[in-house]
Amino acid sequence: MPKRLKIAIIGYGKMGKMIETIAQDKGHNIHLIIDVDATENDWNKLSDCDVAIEFSRPESAVNNILKCFESKVPVVVGTTGWYNAYDQISNACKQYQGALMTATNFSIGVNLFFHINKILAQAMNNLPEYNVSIQEIHHTQKLDAPSGTAITIAQGVLNSLSRKSEWVLSNEYTSENQLSIDAIRKDDVPGTHSVTYSSAIDDIEIKHTAHNRSGFAIGAVVAAEWMVGKKGVFTMNDLIGF
Repeated sequence: MPKRLKIAIIGYGKMGKMIETIAQDKGHNIHLIIDVDATENDWNKLSDCDVAIEFSRPESAVNNILKCFESKVPVVVGTTGWYNAYDQISNACKQYQGALMTATNFSIGVNLFFHINKILAQAMNNLPEYNVSIQEIHHTQKLDAPSGTAITIAQGVLNSLSRKSEWVLSNEYTSENQLSIDAIRKDDVPGTHSVTYSSAIDDIEIKHTAHNRSGFAIGAVVAAEWMVGKKGVFTMNDLIGF
């Protein structure tokens, strides 16, 4: 059983509230909640925490992560849409001797899906008769499209399937060397991702359907427990052991 942690939650929307409940159910103390109206005094309390879990907004994430580094607090980041600054953040983590875990999705099931996706793409490398596409469906409040999870899935395909060189949204698809991602927004859909290989004779599909958001929150809390005492940049692959 992990020790009782003092956790900071950065971003107090639906995910932040769910993380709070799950962390408390596991016996942890929510020592600090930082939301959009946080003061400098609130941020000053961050250094008292064992770990921070960041689920805010893309435009806030980079600054929030840097504040965690400055406070010497390991941070688990579930916000997506900020990865154009990933190299900057990775370098800052080394500079501050900090600890960072990022994931486009903290669900254990989704990370198993990522692993299976890479294996299937490798198996398809010598079967050019199959074309591959990705579909993701999320709730209408989802700010980025495609989702960070879909981008991770796409990158797994691109790294393993030589006939695809880049991903594009489905309405921008013009060439067979492109990997099409169809991003759909519907009310109250936590997240559904599928990868389909289609040929003239059959289709092969792998799919992950989230029934609710609790899987993301549980994975984030498990990641926070794992991160205590570590230094460096990590992903869920490090936690799971792939």
